[in-house]
Amino acid sequence: MLTLGMKRILTAAVLIPLVLAIVFLGPLWLIALATAAVAALAGWEYIGLTEKCGAQPSRIATLIAILGLFAARFFGDGLEWLHQTEVAFCILALALLVFCTFRSPVERMLPDTSSAIFCLFYVGFTLSTIPLLREQSNGPSLLIFLLCVVWMGDITALYVGRAWGRHKMAPSLSPNKTWEGAIGSLAGSLVAAGGLWSLAAWLETMGSARLSYPDEVWYWLVLAVVVNAAAQIGDLAESALKRSAGVKDSGTLVPGHGGVLDRIDALLLAAPVLWYAQIIHQRF
Repeated sequence: MLTLGMKRILTAAVLIPLVLAIVFLGPLWLIALATAAVAALAGWEYIGLTEKCGAQPSRIATLIAILGLFAARFFGDGLEWLHQTEVAFCILALALLVFCTFRSPVERMLPDTSSAIFCLFYVGFTLSTIPLLREQSNGPSLLIFLLCVVWMGDITALYVGRAWGRHKMAPSLSPNKTWEGAIGSLAGSLVAAGGLWSLAAWLETMGSARLSYPDEVWYWLVLAVVVNAAAQIGDLAESALKRSAGVKDSGTLVPGHGGVLDRIDALLLAAPVLWYAQIIHQRF
């Protein structure tokens, strides 16, 4: 019988190399397809949470709407992807409103519509920024930065919190999270950002452009702080949603980690924050 820790290690040993291979070797369409699949699974779990709170939005209609956001990338010639996604989100949100109007009982209209549209935003619109990041000139490097900053922050928060955690951060939302763990998470993210920038600089001296982080190291360290803060807030937000639904995990699909939503909760805020931070930086 595998322990919880062993399940986590085995799951990470399988998923991390797979994700890195897709990021570096996969074409853009594969990145979008993989992200859309993750968004659909997370959306399925989110609808399950809303059902425990009395809402019963259509899972199928909501998942079709989520997948429609990603499909907009390939059927919106003439518009930038971000604009396509924004337009698609508005159209699909209105479509969900109309669908719930005629499908849901009148006494359940408000919770059903709110749950479906928020699900579309929470897991669909936010994750749609991952293919956007991949589409940039240094897209693979940006995704590696995002994943390493979030993962390293999560790992260091776990071990620092267990070893030295004394002061609870938000006991009503996540009793195990401490301020010591949060500081450890930030330190871990900074180490990851600095390490990636140094590795990219070293590879450049070797004539390799596999990793590319233009600008000074301070920019990426500041970005790591911003992304880490977003990741920690995203983690707390998902914990609050689960507590509202009265469950410990969003699902059981990922051995040792709970559900898909439990695994990507930090990315749901960190990915769009990184994307918009890059947009702001490019314009100023």
